Amino acid sequence: MLSLPRVAAIGFLHLKLLSIYQLKQTHAQLIVNGLNSPSLAAKLIKQYCTLLGQQKNYCNARLVFEHFDKPNLFLFNTLIRCSPPKESILVFSRWASRGDLVFDDFTYIFVLGACARSPSVPTLWAGRQIHSWIMKGGTISNTMVQTTLIHSYASNKDVGSARRVFDEMVDRNNVTWNAMITGYCSQRGSAHDALVLFRDMLDNVYGAKPTDTTIVSVLSAASQFGVLETGTCMHGYIEKTNWVPEIDVFIGTSLIDMYSKCGCLNSALSVFSRMKEKNILTWTAMATGLAIHGKGKEAIKLLDSMGASGLKPNATSFTSLLLACCHSGLVEEGLCLFSSMSKFNVTPQMQHYGCIVDLLSRNGLLKEAYEFIMGMPVEPDAILWRSLLSATRIHGDVAMGEKVGKLLLRVHPERSSLNGTSEDYVALSNIYASAGKWEGVETVREEMKVKGIENKFGCSSIQTTTALMFQNMLRDLHQKCTKEMDEYVGCMYYNTNEFDLCRKEQEAFEKACPLE
Repeated sequence: MLSLPRVAAIGFLHLKLLSIYQLKQTHAQLIVNGLNSPSLAAKLIKQYCTLLGQQKNYCNARLVFEHFDKPNLFLFNTLIRCSPPKESILVFSRWASRGDLVFDDFTYIFVLGACARSPSVPTLWAGRQIHSWIMKGGTISNTMVQTTLIHSYASNKDVGSARRVFDEMVDRNNVTWNAMITGYCSQRGSAHDALVLFRDMLDNVYGAKPTDTTIVSVLSAASQFGVLETGTCMHGYIEKTNWVPEIDVFIGTSLIDMYSKCGCLNSALSVFSRMKEKNILTWTAMATGLAIHGKGKEAIKLLDSMGASGLKPNATSFTSLLLACCHSGLVEEGLCLFSSMSKFNVTPQMQHYGCIVDLLSRNGLLKEAYEFIMGMPVEPDAILWRSLLSATRIHGDVAMGEKVGKLLLRVHPERSSLNGTSEDYVALSNIYASAGKWEGVETVREEMKVKGIENKFGCSSIQTTTALMFQNMLRDLHQKCTKEMDEYVGCMYYNTNEFDLCRKEQEAFEKACPLE
């Protein structure tokens, strides 16, 4: 017969929202009255982990689990599912090495999900180890396990392994196709693979259909790759399947972004006008599209309309718009947008100032960029100065580069020695070298020597006809340069126009790495 305190404790566990104090009281009551039910323990673990983000109370969840000398698989899976990703992986690894439990499909799904939620090099290796356990356990043929494995690999930027698992699958459902396509879309440079696989999905005889997440991902890939035809076909598919943009604000926003970036502003405006529901992202995407196409004034008018609809542009909206002007070289439009921020009660932040400096610098307006920085109401950070310093080299303005470089070294000395090197000194030295002012180069290098700052030499790789990759690292006294390497380097130096710069770099190389 259940005691009254235990009945009360069980009743507490069925409540959705418990404070950490209530949880600990319930935990204590269950221990005093005999916590011997795995199902009750699982509820307690879930409650503890629900409060984890606020209280960081994972240790109490583990105490519940470790109360059982021989926990069953259900309790183990609950701990894996509810714990933070890294803790889930550690618990799985510990028990996998002990061999006390025989894992099922849910175990692998939960722990692979943990790997996907916390992408990093260690979790990638953990995912590979779990993959080997799955192979040993004979559950690799389970569709959900394989799909979660694909998601885990893709989240950790290993789309190659994800695709191998996908290709080896006999059964593929909607979730499988969508996981692989979304994985491609999330990786830079894999947009083309995502589009090809999406076409294969539509041609699939088993009738797999894309989800709204997949459609948004593919539209993003089409805009990234500039494939208007695929984006238009996707739009047709959306209309045909009644997935119209009037219903889904996210799909409509993705269509606007795709058409804008593919050069079809009228199509983007058409989708925008048809959408009944619009959020801040929708308005920002359309305004950014107008800015990209040189219609800065129209973009500002659209922001006014946005305010009239009850939504106000935020700092992120202006960042997107200013970046669009920056990459399109729209100086007047960008400055106009920046000036309009006060009208919408948006205080410019450092990223907004950075966009303007970059915009002016890219267009050769170095003096204006310098004056803009000097007139900022807040202290400019080192990134702004480095952006202008880099532009002075590109545009060959040595005088401005010297002024900015010296000011940067004086105002931001905290970066004067990072791992024995200095990006700022090297940048200033490169400006002198590009202009052939070797006296300035020597002055900078002497100053670096006096301050004990070393120039960290770079490395270069050359693919030879023998398919071997040679790497040449300056300052590595143990590296021997082969005759074949010398020939390649000689050809590279011979074909460059900056003979003086190459001569100086060659001298530095010979001092750092003398040939034997």
